[in-house]
Amino acid sequence: MTSVQPRKRIILAITGATGANIGIHILQTLRRLNVETHLVISKWGAETIKFETDYNPAAVRALADYSYSPHDLSAPIASGSFRVDGMIVAPCSVKTLAAINAGVCDDLITRAADVCLKERKRLVLGVRETPFSEIHLRNMLDVTRAGAIIAPPVIGFYTKPDSIKDVLDQMCGRILDLFDLDARNFERWGGMKKGDT
Repeated sequence: MTSVQPRKRIILAITGATGANIGIHILQTLRRLNVETHLVISKWGAETIKFETDYNPAAVRALADYSYSPHDLSAPIASGSFRVDGMIVAPCSVKTLAAINAGVCDDLITRAADVCLKERKRLVLGVRETPFSEIHLRNMLDVTRAGAIIAPPVIGFYTKPDSIKDVLDQMCGRILDLFDLDARNFERWGGMKKGDT
């Protein structure tokens, strides 16, 4: 008798930092991998989607299995009794990083992140800012000590990307690796071959 594995269930938050396409690409990849998605887009995340991409927020919400208002603190993902495999905030603004680190649960994104930390679920923050101030670095260190993983979307030049899609595939694939999800759409490092040096 074979047991059917339940679908993985991931919360994705898109905040107002630049890089809205990162969150959208993760959402599309999770859909392709048949992962149940619970999406929250912040007010400024919605504005950034409109400014940086060819999508509108409604079209992005339609890619998710479930979507919530950032003001809805009665949503299922606001409770530790709602079972999830973890949460990704991508892109994660330094404002959101600071609020999560301080335990400020004044919207659904920060509350869901707080729940993941207290329930010891994986919380991955794709922090998008450069350069980092000492305040940003302290917040990243402190939230890491609390159990989160800081995974800034960084280009892997060893893949020799030809397009923004190639860059997004590698960035998003590396984030999904943290949930033991293989996106199967980017080249992994295989070591240098003779003649490469």
